[in-house]
Amino acid sequence: MDYKEEFLEIFNSKVHRQGKDKLLEWLCKTDFFVAPASTRFHGACECGLVMHSLNVYKLLAEKCKGTEYSEESIALVALCHDFCKINLYREGSRNVKNEETGQWEKVKIYTTEDVFPYGHGEKSVFLLERFIRLTTEEAMAIRWHMGGFDDSARAGNYAIGEAFKRYPLAVMAHLSDLEATYLLEKGTSTVNK
Repeated sequence: MDYKEEFLEIFNSKVHRQGKDKLLEWLCKTDFFVAPASTRFHGACECGLVMHSLNVYKLLAEKCKGTEYSEESIALVALCHDFCKINLYREGSRNVKNEETGQWEKVKIYTTEDVFPYGHGEKSVFLLERFIRLTTEEAMAIRWHMGGFDDSARAGNYAIGEAFKRYPLAVMAHLSDLEATYLLEKGTSTVNK
């Protein structure tokens, strides 16, 4: 089963909210299923974004065993947390000197072109809520999944601490995102070897 099939199977079996079909219709018209997850690091490869989303889902589902969180909430948060990266990356190339041959070679790179610069987590929440309603805790988990790496947190915004204190799902989503990025997806970049 490929990543797209796996994503759609999980999403269709776990998510039952009004607007789900319109969301999936929109999603299939985007680059979500072929886009990279980053420009140089984890998942900087074709299908990296959907691979990352599935990894976060599996980790979050494991962390949420025995909690009150529904399978639907877990799927929505994990599978949709990085919707902000949809249609964000552009494939390009640059010349790099091959140290062995001394020859210049064209290598693939990814760049960003953010036509809707709304932030990271907040952009994912915005895009998702155009189609379905999230609970407050789901919205907080998606909004703050970057933890201290979020630009507003790095700038001194204390809202993240309050969100983590009130909404444990946000903490578990952040931990799942970190684990997927730095442990499961180490070495998945075709750009930065």
